[in-house]
Amino acid sequence: MKICRFEDRTEADHAAADLVAGWLAEPEFRHLMVAAGNTPLPLYGLIAAKRLALPHLHIHMLDEYVGVPVDEPRNCANLLRTHVAAAWGIPGERYHTISSHPDHALATALAHQQRIETAGGLDAVILGLGQNGHLGFNEPGSPADSGARLVPLETISVEANRLWFGGAYAPNTGITVGLKTLLQARRVIVLAYGPHKAAPVAAMAQSPPSVNCPASLLQSHPACWLFIDASAGSRLATIPA
Repeated sequence: MKICRFEDRTEADHAAADLVAGWLAEPEFRHLMVAAGNTPLPLYGLIAAKRLALPHLHIHMLDEYVGVPVDEPRNCANLLRTHVAAAWGIPGERYHTISSHPDHALATALAHQQRIETAGGLDAVILGLGQNGHLGFNEPGSPADSGARLVPLETISVEANRLWFGGAYAPNTGITVGLKTLLQARRVIVLAYGPHKAAPVAAMAQSPPSVNCPASLLQSHPACWLFIDASAGSRLATIPA
């Protein structure tokens, strides 16, 4: 794991955008998975501003809030449709989603996983880091070989969801791509900013790898970048230059 520390998130996002843009320019790069939420949105905007030609690119979403209306602008599918697919010029047939509808979520997630496997896996994944060390909705305790599934969410995740939706919704179930798919991605970027991410950053980067902190399983990944600001890195035993 390469830890990329910057004084503030703006510097980190610009560096991450340059790294991802270089990948997207590779002719063989075809399949990118993206996370929703506040953390990666500025990165997606910086990539959009580069106005890259991406006729080859498929975008795959990571996870979704189960039970939030499918037309809610803040659910993952619609947020990423706006800030990634539309902003980057990716047509609908190359933007692959999971449904938030309780009756359809699992079936669409399993189809999503099969689509990725049929394509030969993911060229890269852009992830945020949960306060409890989760990746997507792979909560602590998720097995390294877990597949796409419904997940009951921990209280800290439910409260984060409530804050995200301004109190309108507080989903306690998520649907997510499993850790197996994420760990097999050829490249991984994790973004973590702010003092509330200091503890999970330290656990991810410096605690013994454990399913108790799913992100720590990335320590042995051959091509993983962790982008942090100074406050998120404040609990690291050694601060990278």
